[in-house]
Amino acid sequence: MKRAATLSALVCLLAVTAAAPAAPETAPRPDRHDGTNATLLDSIPKRGVLKICTTGDYAPFTKRNPADGTYTGVDIDMARDLAKSLDAKPKFVATTWANLTKDVASRRCDIGVGGVSITLPRARQVYFSEPTREDGKTPIVRCADKDRFGPGALADIDKPGTTVIVNPGGTNEQFARAHIKKATIKLHPENTTIFQEIIDGRADVMMTDASETLYQSKIHPELCALHPEKPFTFSEKAYATPRGDDEFQEYVDQFVHLATHDGTYAEYEAEWMK
Repeated sequence: MKRAATLSALVCLLAVTAAAPAAPETAPRPDRHDGTNATLLDSIPKRGVLKICTTGDYAPFTKRNPADGTYTGVDIDMARDLAKSLDAKPKFVATTWANLTKDVASRRCDIGVGGVSITLPRARQVYFSEPTREDGKTPIVRCADKDRFGPGALADIDKPGTTVIVNPGGTNEQFARAHIKKATIKLHPENTTIFQEIIDGRADVMMTDASETLYQSKIHPELCALHPEKPFTFSEKAYATPRGDDEFQEYVDQFVHLATHDGTYAEYEAEWMK
């Protein structure tokens, strides 16, 4: 009789245990840049270096001096400040628009900067910080040809006999491929010389971010930005960080938030746009 009662109690205990919800599994922290479970927020100050991927071909955000390999630009100044805040020195790593997010995702660098637009395909590869500014695609043409393109609508640009020039691998090419069907699309691999192609008459139009058209029209009086205040698209620029490192991404968020609200970012941008 006693044995039967014991077995009955055991059966009840097993039934209750089986019905109870399973304890949630704790997901392991992903491997970080140094192959450990450490966040970059801790490992960067320890190694004393912040590795920064940038293209160096997109003024006013990132510009590489071919003579000595040094970098300047709005986002270069911001990256230097970020490194300083982490008790680290900045180390700039050359990349291309086609490879920038891949380099960040593979941990070749800790962060990607330099006028990087947030896109959903890129957001599948990397985290993005809080935006630094709003932007969007708009045309830039020779000022002598402004009347030829009227108000600068896509229909005014996408015509036979018009050559639209783009740099490969980025959002400029994606926009042109999606919207230009009748005009000729010309690829030019050097973003630092692409505007000279328009000035010299080897191309007619480039559609790029309004911020870049304003800067280029300032340093090249022969060029005019069309409706930069009302671009074709809406986009935001931000900094790319490796997926899985929430602590570092949150720190970069806070860094950007402070710099865009205390006048630091605006001061750096004004130095290039004045």
